[in-house]
Amino acid sequence: LDNNEETTLRMRMNYAKSLYTDADATVDDLAEAVKMLLQTARTARRVLGGAHPLTGNIDGYLGQLHEILGARKETQPAENLAEEVD
Repeated sequence: LDNNEETTLRMRMNYAKSLYTDADATVDDLAEAVKMLLQTARTARRVLGGAHPLTGNIDGYLGQLHEILGARKETQPAENLAEEVD
């Protein structure tokens, strides 16, 4: 498949979503998901346009991922503290 085909863009979007929705996702997984979604969003805008539903879905997933990253930042110090107590 061509990198610019809608099917390829959907596969990349779904792979990135699977990375960040995994309960055991590592920081590296989240970073990979951000990178993949940003690249996919750029390509989708160029190929499909900003009004295309797939472009909107990708943007929505980026928003979810940013919320997850924000929540992780808020809980990270408490997790580090718990490790130090053990």
